[in-house]
Amino acid sequence: MTQEDHQALEDLFLMRVRRIDTRFVRYLYNAINWDSRLIGIMGARGVGKTTMLLQRIKMAHKKSNTVFYASLDNLWFQSHTLPELVDWLYLHGIRHLFLDEVHKYPNWAIVIKNLYDTYDDLNIVYTGSSMLEIDNSRVDLSRRQTLYTLQGLSYREYLALNKIMELPSVSLPQLLDDHQAFAMEVSGSTPMAKHFADYLRIGYYPFHIEAGSDYMARLSETVKLVIETDMPVVENVSYSTIHKAKQLLMVVAGSVPLVPNISKLAAQLETTRDMCLKMLYTLDRAGLLMLFTRNLKDYKHLVNPEKIFLGNTNLMYALGSQVNEGTLRETFFLNQLSLHHDVCSPVQGDFLVDDRYLFEVGGKNKSFEQIKDLPDSFLAVDGIEIGSRNRIPLWMFGLLF
Repeated sequence: MTQEDHQALEDLFLMRVRRIDTRFVRYLYNAINWDSRLIGIMGARGVGKTTMLLQRIKMAHKKSNTVFYASLDNLWFQSHTLPELVDWLYLHGIRHLFLDEVHKYPNWAIVIKNLYDTYDDLNIVYTGSSMLEIDNSRVDLSRRQTLYTLQGLSYREYLALNKIMELPSVSLPQLLDDHQAFAMEVSGSTPMAKHFADYLRIGYYPFHIEAGSDYMARLSETVKLVIETDMPVVENVSYSTIHKAKQLLMVVAGSVPLVPNISKLAAQLETTRDMCLKMLYTLDRAGLLMLFTRNLKDYKHLVNPEKIFLGNTNLMYALGSQVNEGTLRETFFLNQLSLHHDVCSPVQGDFLVDDRYLFEVGGKNKSFEQIKDLPDSFLAVDGIEIGSRNRIPLWMFGLLF
């Protein structure tokens, strides 16, 4: 390989780094141990994985002659291999390699493992679809890599990205103990209710700023790409399955939260019960659905979910014909809490968090009637700026990351 062979890749890389904005970084950026030799960042399409890679390069690698970035869905890889590229780069001083969209490269896990084992002073950071399940029976990456997951914007990040307000993240115990004082401090000068409503509609994906009025169309196209482009690569499924997955998503979107009868749902899609469950769990991993179960989800043992929600509130506006306020609130709560906490379906109440905290979610007239006298029980209430005692404003659960 010569310099000319990969010059187009390098030119694209340098152009993208020059253009990247580093004034706002995601919650995950400072949580990553960037010194690890092998780092994997998983996440749904559109949540900002590529931006994070380019920001890291711009902020931490001032000398471009030691770092290289490439997206593995680039047509360049139709006539070249990743190992031959890395061999040439390594011989010419590259020691930091950033690889985007690894799931688009054939046998990517084996290739990454071989690169890790061959070049003992090469740092590799890669991104991939949240649908990826690394098969450690074939390729043991678990003891070699540090794996992270990037979620869409929290409400706190939405406020910062849109230059509305800078707020620190809070832990769930801090929020439960001291929410009133914190709310009084931050909500006086900012109309939280208005900004929260905007976030629920258009604030989950960072590309809402550049998309502007085209956001819903862009979001619908993103969903389509996940199912038609990413799903076949990751799951190796047929056109028929892709078509059924789209049907399934729209069935759920039309009736969220769906309390599913899997056998009837499978019959409606003209597929088997097992295939229906597999599609549901794949769409869950893709970030398009959230399966709400009695016990913790186990992707190796597929059980009937208690309820099915869309993956975030923005998807409700993009895919659903009507948006129910109650479902909107519950979707937000589940989405924000699920990142760092175990959330299950309780016998009483709406959500059981970390097998300890019990929550009911509702509007400002919501009462404790359903969970009264139960320990560690709370109301997450929409439509209020400041809470009291165990009655907490719903918007504040968007400050957890």
